[in-house]
Amino acid sequence: MDAFWAWFWGTGWFWFAMFWAALLVNGRAAFKLLLDWKGMLTTCRFVERAYESLAAFPDEAALERDQVAPIFVHLVPAWQEPEIAATLRALLGSRYPHANLHVVVATREEEERTPHPTMGVSTAELVRRFREGLPPWQQKMLSLVTMPGEGRKAHQLNWALRPEVLKPLLDLRYDPARVWIGLSDADSIPDPNVYRWIAADLAKNRGQLAYQGVTLSLANFDRLDVRGRVCAVQQSSIFIRVSIARLINERRRIEAFARLQARAPRVARLLRPVFELCFRRSQICLGHNQFVRLDTLQSLGGFPTSGATEDSTLGYALGARGVQMAAMPMLELVDMPETNAGMIRQNARWYKGVLDDVAFLRGVWRARPTAYNFAQLARHIGNKVVEWPIAAVVYPALGFLGWHLAYRFSYHPVWFLLGVAFPSISLGLTVWVGGIVTQDLIESLTPHLPRRVNVARTTLKAKFWGTFRCQTYWLLATRGAWRVLWAIVRTGRFEPAKTDRVVRRS
Repeated sequence: MDAFWAWFWGTGWFWFAMFWAALLVNGRAAFKLLLDWKGMLTTCRFVERAYESLAAFPDEAALERDQVAPIFVHLVPAWQEPEIAATLRALLGSRYPHANLHVVVATREEEERTPHPTMGVSTAELVRRFREGLPPWQQKMLSLVTMPGEGRKAHQLNWALRPEVLKPLLDLRYDPARVWIGLSDADSIPDPNVYRWIAADLAKNRGQLAYQGVTLSLANFDRLDVRGRVCAVQQSSIFIRVSIARLINERRRIEAFARLQARAPRVARLLRPVFELCFRRSQICLGHNQFVRLDTLQSLGGFPTSGATEDSTLGYALGARGVQMAAMPMLELVDMPETNAGMIRQNARWYKGVLDDVAFLRGVWRARPTAYNFAQLARHIGNKVVEWPIAAVVYPALGFLGWHLAYRFSYHPVWFLLGVAFPSISLGLTVWVGGIVTQDLIESLTPHLPRRVNVARTTLKAKFWGTFRCQTYWLLATRGAWRVLWAIVRTGRFEPAKTDRVVRRS
């Protein structure tokens, strides 16, 4: 055994390879943190500019006179939602002509038969009671459909999109190219100006087919403990530094390539596979604050039902069809799970959706083996399926290994400097970007929130934990991923559970 360890620690080629592997991983981690920083700044500037120009949006009177103004059908899938009235009140209070806005709540017959014992009545009954208390003009804006049988959120949404539901709502204006399908969860608090912004943007860009707005997990921030608040800020940061920033930057890259194609079509034709393989990114749908034109959604067969998370699959499906989703700067608030178990359960459901999307993307690539479709599949497997469960262990371990091996190769000054610098920079940026910059930028958005929320850290404890425990959320997300993998290993399946808002509000 002593001889083995002497050989192991003395093998130069092995540690040489490990040194450079650790160096690359630590360098990549630092680079990604810099990209996250830039992504947050990009999104926040995008939001700030939009709210500064609110006065330039068309008002309700002008939109009512506009014969081509978009018509919105906003869907709210619901299952055991005791506070759905808050979401409906916010949607119905939007600044948009009431004749062109319809809110449809999609519930399930199963809940009608057996309501949650804590609620006493079903979500559908709560919607009926809420509707009865509305003035007649708002009653016309709110509809309720109940889906029979089994199914997930995607099945509820598709049930609400049947022609027998849409045609009575839209009367003689049933033109799928003018109708937009909005989507919010039953805990969402949307901005009242979101429809005005989309109408103004469509007046300039008629070719838009889909939008994704900014979502922040801060709706129940006042009910969270210190750890929950740290996690709420971190989850919100994902949406602004990845989801929306990616949509903004993707459009810029496509426009830049289009300019190259106009100037040098032959060169662009040769470079297109490289561009799509190396520089295109998959777009992320969030399942709320999301809008897709009806004819586009119908061409996809409705919301995808193949996976646990129909929103992520929808983003991939739109990308495969060549539909570029536009970023929308209006803010929407959603709830954050109020317990560690709830956060783990939520991330387990999302990771199950990640696994389900592999089969979808593989089918897309086989049907149309383009560079872009291959890039979607490869990045999805590498960055989500593989990296999500192991990142919380691999990055710290390789950071430590990088430091250790730097001294092993201290006889080479440049290698030593790089070996020490990259893990140190990565660790410093983790605290700076994750713990400090993220908090500051989320705070900068709070004046524009549709509901007053104070996310400031007012105590020394909150400032300390918010800064140095900024990775708490990612550790819980990792536990969610491993819960899925362990269940699949043991039983061959994992059934994702819904976030239980009844329990955490009772």
